Amino acid sequence: MLSHDILSFIRNDVLERFTRYVKVSTGSDPLSMEKPSTVRQHDLLKLLASELTQLGLVDITHTPNGFVYATLKGREGYVPFGLMAHVDTSPDQDGAGVVPVVREHYDGGALGFPDDPELTLSPEDSPQLHDFIGDTIITASGKTLLGADDKAGVAEIMTALAALHKFPDLTHGTIEVCFTSDEEVGRGVDGINTARLPQHIYTMDGGYPGELQTECFDAYSVTVKILGRGVHPGYAYGKMINAALVANKFISALPERERPETTQNREGFFHISEIEGNNERAEIRMIVRDFENSQNLKRIQYLHELAAQLEGEHPGAVIELGVVHQYENMRETLAQHPEIVERAVRAIEDAGVTVRRHPIRGGTDGSRLTAMGYPSPNIFAGGMMFHSRREWIALSGLSQAVQTIVHLARHHRVR
Repeated sequence: MLSHDILSFIRNDVLERFTRYVKVSTGSDPLSMEKPSTVRQHDLLKLLASELTQLGLVDITHTPNGFVYATLKGREGYVPFGLMAHVDTSPDQDGAGVVPVVREHYDGGALGFPDDPELTLSPEDSPQLHDFIGDTIITASGKTLLGADDKAGVAEIMTALAALHKFPDLTHGTIEVCFTSDEEVGRGVDGINTARLPQHIYTMDGGYPGELQTECFDAYSVTVKILGRGVHPGYAYGKMINAALVANKFISALPERERPETTQNREGFFHISEIEGNNERAEIRMIVRDFENSQNLKRIQYLHELAAQLEGEHPGAVIELGVVHQYENMRETLAQHPEIVERAVRAIEDAGVTVRRHPIRGGTDGSRLTAMGYPSPNIFAGGMMFHSRREWIALSGLSQAVQTIVHLARHHRVR
C-alpha cells in the first residue's frame, strides 16, 4: 500500500506531465519512409531525454532514428525489466495545437468542447464514462485528438520514475526505459537497438484501467495501386479506363461484415484507411486484421483474386498490391513466460484495480518485440476513444497506471 504522500505526488505529477506532453505535436506520417516519419517527434523525445537526466537516470541516448534509451540503476536482488511507450500520435486526426481541458467532478452527463460547440462526449458515445462519475476527466478542446495514445503511457512512466527518485523507500532493481516513435504507423521498433533491451519489457499502451493484454491482432498493411487510361471524356468510348471507378469497385467488393464498424471480439476485418486518385491513377491504403494469421492470409489471397478479376473486367488496367506483415499475435510467445504476466497481474491488483484480461483489437510495440524474442505484455494506460476528437482519460486511470509501475518494480525481486 502506498502512502498518502506518494499517492498525492503521483496524482499531481502525472496530471502536470500529461497535460504538458500532449501540447507537443508528434503526429506520425504513414506516407513518409523516414524514421521517425516526422521531425516533430524529436521535440518530445528531446524533452524526455532532458527530464530523464534530472531524474538521475544514466546512459541516456536520444538517437537520430527516433528512440530515447535510459537506465535507472537499482539494487541487487531484482530482475531487470523494461518500460516502453511511444511518443507519436495517430495521423487519423489532427494532433497539432492540442489544448487539454481538465474537467473536475464529472457529473455523469454530456461534455461539451469549447472549440467545437457541435461536438459532445456522453455515456452514449462512451459508456465507460459511467464508471468515472466524480472523477477528473481530461479531453482536448474539440479541434484535435487528445493524444492519450500514448502520451498517457509516456507520462505514467516518467511519473513512476520521478516517484522512485523522490521516495527512496520505494525499492527497485534496474529498469531500462525506451521511448519510441512511429508506433502508430507500424514502425515503432524499426531500427531499435536490441543491446539496450532487457530480457522482457512492459508496454504502457492499453486502454481501460486494469487491462492486461497478452494477445493482439496479427496485422498486415496493403497498398492497392491502380493504373488506368485517361482520355478526353467526350471521346472516351471504348478507350478510357477510369482508375477511380475501378478503385470504387475494388472497395465495394470487400465483405460488408468484415469491416471495423461491423466486427467485435475475435472477428477480423478489412479497413480502408485512405483513398486518392483520378481517372488515370488511384491508390487505396488499407489494413487487414485478425487474431489468426491463417485468416489474414485468406483475406490477402482474396485481394489478389479480386485484383485479377477487375483487371479481367477492365482490359488494360493494371492493379498492383503491396503487402507488408506489420506484426504478429504475441499470444503463443507470452504463454511460454507466465512469470512475466504474473508479476503484472500482482502489480495491477496492488494498485487496487481489477485485472481485465482480454485480447487487444490492435497492436503495440510489444507485439513486434515479442516476436523478436523480448516478451512484452501490454498494460493499461487509461485512455478511451483513441484516435478521435472525443478521446478522453480519467485522472484516476493515469494515477493507477503509475501505481502499477511502482508495484511492478517491487515485484521484480529475485524469488
